Amino acid sequence: MSRIGKKPIPIPKGVKVTIAPDAVEVQGPKGTLRQPVPPGISFEMSDGQLVARPVREDKELGKFHGLGRSLVANAVVGVTEGFKRELDIVGIGYRAEVKDRQVIFALGYSHPIVFDVPQGIEIAVDKQTHITVSGIDRQLVGQVAADIRRLRKPDPYKQKGVRYTGEVLKKKVGKTGA
Repeated sequence: MSRIGKKPIPIPKGVKVTIAPDAVEVQGPKGTLRQPVPPGISFEMSDGQLVARPVREDKELGKFHGLGRSLVANAVVGVTEGFKRELDIVGIGYRAEVKDRQVIFALGYSHPIVFDVPQGIEIAVDKQTHITVSGIDRQLVGQVAADIRRLRKPDPYKQKGVRYTGEVLKKKVGKTGA
């Protein structure tokens, strides 16, 4: 049995949970998420909490037990509070702007980079250099933030590029001409 899998998931007020054999659907104030459940794991409601249980006693199901519980718990948090990742653009002349469902980046290349915003994701740009990616699906928010960061990874020598807010880079020292 998984330690994480044993923890019950509290269901806040205003959240409706529908349990199917292969998935759990969570409806809340921010939207609806359908989370597929790993095979061998079942969910049941008890005392206003959602509990994950393995179908049979098998040591191999332990990893899926914790995984299934974490995925459904993230869905519950997503439809109530949502998730957010913040990025900073560092570099002279580097900037971003939002137009409709696209973000246009100027990252030191010879051309602007047009990034299409996926469905279910909101992107806000503050002061042209601070990007906030938000949505209800934790995996999708993280993937979009990683895709944006990949457009211009932080350079270890000049410290320029797109990085997560609070990310600490190890500065490398260049060659010294002696």
